[in-house]
Amino acid sequence: MPIFEYRCVTCDTTFEVLVRRDEDVTCPDCGSQSLDKLISAPVMLSGQTIRQAGHTCCGREERCEMPPCNEGSACWRG
Repeated sequence: MPIFEYRCVTCDTTFEVLVRRDEDVTCPDCGSQSLDKLISAPVMLSGQTIRQAGHTCCGREERCEMPPCNEGSACWRG
C-alpha cells in the first residue's frame, strides 16, 4: 500500500496518507475531498551506510576505535 502526499485545495494543508484501494481521502483539518495529489521523491534504502570522507566528529574517514566517537557522542580526542 503506497503512501501519497496531498494538498487540500480548500485550506492548503499538506499531508500524507497510506492509501488502501477504494478508499476516499479527505483532509484531516477541514474534511474536504478537494485535494491535489503531490509528486514526492521516493525513499530508497540500499542497506549500506554512505558517509562522506572526513565527516566523523574528529575529521577522520573511519570511526574511531574507542568510544564515544563510535557511539555518536563527543570525540574522545578532543
